[in-house]
Parts: sequence; C-alpha cells; structure tokens
Amino acid sequence: MSAFLNSAAATATDVAVDPACAQPLPVLGRDVTVPLVTGGEVTYAALDYAASAPALQRVWDDVAAYAPYYGSVHRGAGYLSQLSTDLFEQSRVTVAEFLDCRPGDQVVFTRSTTDSLNLLAAVLPADCQVFVFETEHHASLLPWGDAQVTYLNAPRTPAEAVATLERALADREPYGPALVCVTGASNVTGELWPVKELAAAAHAHGARIVLDAAQLAPHHPVSVRELDVDWVAFSGHKLYAPFGSGVLAGRADWLQEARPYLAGGGASRKVARREDGGVDVEWHTTAARHEAGSPNVIGVYSIASACRALKDAGFENLVARENHLIAKVREGLADVPAVRVLSLFGDDAPRVGVISFVVDGWNSSHFAAALSAEYGIGVRDGLFCAHPLVRTLLGSEPQEPGECGAPEAAPGERSLNAIRVSFGAGTPDEHVERFVRAVGELVADGAKWQYRTEEGRCVPAV
Repeated sequence: MSAFLNSAAATATDVAVDPACAQPLPVLGRDVTVPLVTGGEVTYAALDYAASAPALQRVWDDVAAYAPYYGSVHRGAGYLSQLSTDLFEQSRVTVAEFLDCRPGDQVVFTRSTTDSLNLLAAVLPADCQVFVFETEHHASLLPWGDAQVTYLNAPRTPAEAVATLERALADREPYGPALVCVTGASNVTGELWPVKELAAAAHAHGARIVLDAAQLAPHHPVSVRELDVDWVAFSGHKLYAPFGSGVLAGRADWLQEARPYLAGGGASRKVARREDGGVDVEWHTTAARHEAGSPNVIGVYSIASACRALKDAGFENLVARENHLIAKVREGLADVPAVRVLSLFGDDAPRVGVISFVVDGWNSSHFAAALSAEYGIGVRDGLFCAHPLVRTLLGSEPQEPGECGAPEAAPGERSLNAIRVSFGAGTPDEHVERFVRAVGELVADGAKWQYRTEEGRCVPAV
C-alpha cells in the first residue's frame, strides 16, 4: 500500500528561478478554448482563482490513479477498504506537515472553509465571545450563531488592526473564553494581514485565534507553529483540489469537549440501548468525532496531493513568480486613469494574486461581461461574499442604477459592485497580459458588442 501512496510524489526542487522565466504549474483547462461574440475562439484566461482554482494536473493524475482502488474508509476488511483507509489517514499526516502543526493538533476534514468555521462555531465553550473584523469573508463573519460577537471596524493599516483588537479584548466583559477570527489574505484586496501579531495580541489577552487561510494557503506557506494560531481553516477547491473537501486543523481540547458536529456513524465509538428505551453513546475523541458519515476520501486525497505538489514546487519560487504577475497587473492598471484599485492598507502592502477595482463610467458587471464575451477572460464581479468590506471601500463610488447588470439597490442607496481579477500558480503570463490589454482597450474604445440585463446579470445581446 505504501508504494501506491508514494507513487505520485514528484521530486522537490530548491533551485531558485527567475520569476520572469518560470513556467506555471500545469493545471486542467489550460488549453480550453471559448467562443467570442465578435467571432472566432481564444484560449480561456481563467482569472478567478479566488473563487475556485483549477485542479493541478498532478492532483488530477493522482486522483485518477487512485480511483480504481476506491473503497469504504475505516472498518472495512477488504483490501480496497484498507488501502483507502491508509490513504485517508496518511492524507491527514500530509496536511498536518503542510501546515506545520504542533504535536497534539488535530486535522479534521470538512467540506470547505465555511464548513470548518461553522464546525468551530459549534464547539465554542459556553459564554465564549467572538471578535471578528467587518472585513472578513462571510464564511468568517456569519457562522457564530448565538455567541456574543463583537464586529471590529475596518482598519487602514496592519498596526491599526492589532491596536483595534487589543483594545476590544482588553475591554471585554466578562473576562471569559474568547475567540478571534481573522483572514490571512483578503479575498477582496489580496492584502496580507498581520496574523502573527494578531495571534500574539489574542493570546496576551487570554483569547484564542482561528486563521481563515482560504486565500493564503494557495499562495504562501502557512505554519501553525510559527504564526502561533490556535486553528487554521482552508478549502481544497482554492488549493487546486476542487473535489469538495476542506480542513480545520489545530488545538484538540475544544473539539474533544463538544458534542460532535454531526451525529452518526464514524463519530461514535460505542452505542448501547438503555433499559429506559434510550441509547448511550460514547463518542470518539480523535478527529473522527467531527467526521460522521462516509468521508470524502477523493476530496481528502486531492488536498493531500495539492499540498505535496505545492511544497515540491517550492513556495519561494511560487511566491516570486506570483509577485511577478502581480506587478504586471498593477502596473498595467496604473496606466489606465479610469481604474481605481481597492485597498485597505495602501499600495505598498504585501499581497497575493487577488486584485479588485472599479472603472469610471462602467458598471462592474458590464465590464466583466465584456472581458468574457470579447476577450475570453473570466473574472468575478459583485461584492465577493464580503459585503461590509466592499461597501466600505466603495462608499463614495457612484454607480448608474440603470446600467446593464447593475445590481438592485434599496431605495436611496447606490448600486455597488466591483471587479476582481485573481490568479496563482497555474496562470501563464499571457493571461494577465491579455487582461491588462483588454482593460485598456475597453476603457479607451468601449465595448464592441451590445449587452442586456438577464436575471440580474449583464450578458451579450443576441
């Protein structure tokens, strides 16, 4: 079995490369062509990595090699079941190593970052207070249920973020268990947050901290030990492993002390009838406690495969190449006066390959539709499941409510949305170069096609 588990491992490289010459990692869909409304076809430029990244070719190959051996996980006596169980549990080890977890930390497999944070919300101790910045993705902003939640205003510098958190924690009453939830990299601006400093502030005030690494883990190494966070959550589909799995990794005590997130087979060690007609249940204390039901072994294995692929490629090289692409996009957008890039921390803030912007004279949905239909470029438009943050950043930006694709607004409110371009390890230079060229052409010359609103979306008129 170990031979199979190791068969897809690639050879790691520590050789530094020139980011301008480095090749993107092979991903599925890199040769897909799409039609243009103006005629002909073009290779699709997938620049919506922040929503879902394409699968790495290596991940796809690993999954395809395993698929004939697919079997039920845990408790099965057959060879395929045993092999699948070994693969599932070895994947847990791989993810723990990828995250540089501490001894005793648990890796729980979930469906997504959203699922991971909802799981953590379900195991909070009684009277736990939660502190979260309004800048968070809804996955981090919304799952805290009946907990006492303090929403912190958007900071304008990393230092202000730390100071804001310190004041809020120091002023909390009563002084009991507390949890801070913070993103590692914004899904709107791409800016990196001061996670290590926020973790230190949380711990200094007797609080714990969970890191939403959905946008960080695909772009930068994440070390639970070095950042000193208590938990980290991320999604496979943003880590080049789009097979429906996620991860919550970190301290075991709150997880072990709470009722299982889902009650059912796999979470229970022993179930017995009582004389009064009820049942007694002894729950697992391992990660299985929160993994009831038949696990998504394909999704779990794909995450482990992606973790190995990114480590083998060398994050230093991946970061250098991505910074090269970020510079291309930012320099290109800076040359178009009508474009305003959204930012909390300013132009000099370090960031991942996620950039949001607005264009004077354009509704963002209209602009995104033209990029797709006339240039074969896929980006995202809207509020990016981070409505409070985008509304803060766009508070002074007027939009024409009658323009194609403009989202509905309440009476007296402006219609607000933005455009987001995002990229990563699989993005070739040509895709970002085409994007920059298309932005300049659309601003200078306008769209070549007519568009209309259909079910709230701007689409080419036929």
